[in-house]
Amino acid sequence: MSDPHTRHTPVLAARRALTFALGVMACVSLPVLAQTAPAGQRAPSVPDIDAPELAALGPDAAGMTTRIIAVHDQVDPLASLAAGHEVHADRVLHLRIWYPAKPGVTSPLVTYTASLTGEPGHPDARFTVPGIAHANAEPAGERFPVVVLSHGYNNDPVMLSWLGENLATKGYVVVAPEHRDPPIWDRSKTPAALLARPLDIVDVIKVLRGGLLGRLVDPARLGLIGYSMGGYGVLAVAGAGLDPKSPAVAALPVDLVAAYAGKGARAGALTAAGIDSGIRAVVAISPAGGAPWWAFGADGAGLGSVRAPLLVVAGSADRTVGYEKGPAALYAAAVHADRHLLVLVAAGHDIGTNPPPAEMHGRLWDFDWFADPVWRKDRINAIATHMITAFLDYRLKGDATRAAYLAVPAENSDHAGWEGAADGYAAMSAGGSNPTWKGFWRGHQDGLILRHDAAVP
Repeated sequence: MSDPHTRHTPVLAARRALTFALGVMACVSLPVLAQTAPAGQRAPSVPDIDAPELAALGPDAAGMTTRIIAVHDQVDPLASLAAGHEVHADRVLHLRIWYPAKPGVTSPLVTYTASLTGEPGHPDARFTVPGIAHANAEPAGERFPVVVLSHGYNNDPVMLSWLGENLATKGYVVVAPEHRDPPIWDRSKTPAALLARPLDIVDVIKVLRGGLLGRLVDPARLGLIGYSMGGYGVLAVAGAGLDPKSPAVAALPVDLVAAYAGKGARAGALTAAGIDSGIRAVVAISPAGGAPWWAFGADGAGLGSVRAPLLVVAGSADRTVGYEKGPAALYAAAVHADRHLLVLVAAGHDIGTNPPPAEMHGRLWDFDWFADPVWRKDRINAIATHMITAFLDYRLKGDATRAAYLAVPAENSDHAGWEGAADGYAAMSAGGSNPTWKGFWRGHQDGLILRHDAAVP
């Protein structure tokens, strides 16, 4: 089976006091160590001066904490794949949680650490990322909308701190599980992730709805965001059905295919019996699942079950999951969802990660886990943050004013021009009759496409 997560360009890989019980699950706290951020480095969640309007940090500070979920007697996709039949096991999920904290907190900022698989013949590359979050800071309030954030294949939640911290300052609780993917170099084990990834996300949703984090969150206002394999995972949890004829799905043991794919699948197997119906927003960044896997069917029929509003963010030069037969095809097939497709023209796959940390500049292999060959990475993150903020505010907070940021005057942003000559050099579009997209600086919006399709009843 051809694996779209093979590193055509290096993209994916990473190594790897509350108690709560819900059915087979339990949760405990982990200690969080706060360190001083490296001097001279800007945290990825802080946008640069040319960022569009909604990329700016919100009024709250950001807090960060961790939890562990223990899951008992659940299907183990990797062990099942090795055994050739369904196997159950106990496991744990580590969660990194960003949340709104009270402004003015003075405790030290968190510095994140993680490591990624090194170039063959070289050791793994360890790196640090400066943050703006304060460990275990006092929350700014309660009943915040909650977002489950799923990282890429063999990645780490640390690599998405650009989004997690930023959203926390805007009144969102962001819960990012650390998925335990098979080694990226072993293609034979990749099909297990087709089940493991959505099942992990479902487990997180279950404990959130069962009381994890208490009154800090409002589980009725739930959004999902996923990057790469995480993008596949959030689509599956939002209702997309697996196709048993998919070459990736068909590689699973026969009893797992029968249980989780096709019309004979157990009801709600990947959506935890109705969880999908309560999801108010889904963001899929560089989502996997298209060609050559066709996880949801060669015609994308499985995506017809997705009903939640959907934002797909993709690079038109993605060499890992493709574009026309990848994210664009998945977007087109989700006909029953009101949906937007944001395209960064000529960008590649790594649009969902932080800019390259300082330690990742020594070898091109390490650098390319994070960098885009064409676009400035902080620019990518700022544009994505702007659009994701507009989408979530509209869908999870009910802020109707944000719809104007998604109703662009033209699909293609290039050469939009400017309405009004006396607005000064650094002028930001207020929308309306201005051909420059709302919230973008004059002369700073080229290279983008934003499509919108209303849901088909």
